[in-house]
Amino acid sequence: MKKSLINKLNKLKNSFFIKEDLNKNFKNIYLKIAESIFIKKTSLRKPLIIGLAGGQGSGKTTFSQFLKLILQNKYNLRTATVSIDDIYKTKKERIKISKEINKLFFTRGVPGTHDVNFLTKFFKMLKNNNLNKSFLIPQFDKSIDDRVPKNKWYDVEKNLDVFILEGWCVGARPEENIRNLKKPINKLEALEDKNCEWRFKVNQQLKNDYKELFSFIDLMIYLKVPDFSKVLTWRGLQEKKLAYSRKNISKNKNKIMSKIEIKRFIMFYERITKKMLIDMPKFADIIVPISSNHQPKKIILN
Repeated sequence: MKKSLINKLNKLKNSFFIKEDLNKNFKNIYLKIAESIFIKKTSLRKPLIIGLAGGQGSGKTTFSQFLKLILQNKYNLRTATVSIDDIYKTKKERIKISKEINKLFFTRGVPGTHDVNFLTKFFKMLKNNNLNKSFLIPQFDKSIDDRVPKNKWYDVEKNLDVFILEGWCVGARPEENIRNLKKPINKLEALEDKNCEWRFKVNQQLKNDYKELFSFIDLMIYLKVPDFSKVLTWRGLQEKKLAYSRKNISKNKNKIMSKIEIKRFIMFYERITKKMLIDMPKFADIIVPISSNHQPKKIILN
């Protein structure tokens, strides 16, 4: 079982262009976390909802897929994993809220740009054991900055045991100190959000709709990057992988960001990401520090 499972994990790892010693991390990290999930699930009669967060490029998608493989193959748990990035509002919806509230809301990423109501309704179904038939969840294509057609959405099977929601802001908490919000932390905030309208609205979303959504999470896992500077480096690697996967698509449709565009883009994420680096080690159930060479180092249980 172990050899077969590691082979599957290595195959998945290679598909994500990840360089990692799985033989070293399998037992000490992935297997231990999967075991914790299994133990937690045995005490519940309803699906277990897991939150998996980490800065951009920290390896959330790969990590969640590894856990899914182990949970399914070793523990026979029906597991689904979805990124909060797939629940972005459509381009049309973001154009509307950017005109009604603030132009910065056109750029996907921050709280307020996700279809939180959709996810909340889905989580309520899971918690009430009402998922008695398969369920479609949107899929978002970042290269075209919009959702794919409905016939390409994720099909979540009925009678689910474990659902993993991964995303950079999953579990994020609002800023309680208004003075901190008023002080810009980068050029984007200083020049394009002078009246703090965007920052305040994002924070309000975390206090309300996102707080309700995250309240359904039974187990929180946090991949802790060394510092925010790594987000720029690793986000650039993500964009290169996206470009490679979309190399046969015309340039007009394949919206891959340049280095300058990436630098501006992560300014949207900077405030919440930095706050999560402080908050999440206190509140997450499992913390996984990520080394500067992009490898999970150990697990810390709270």
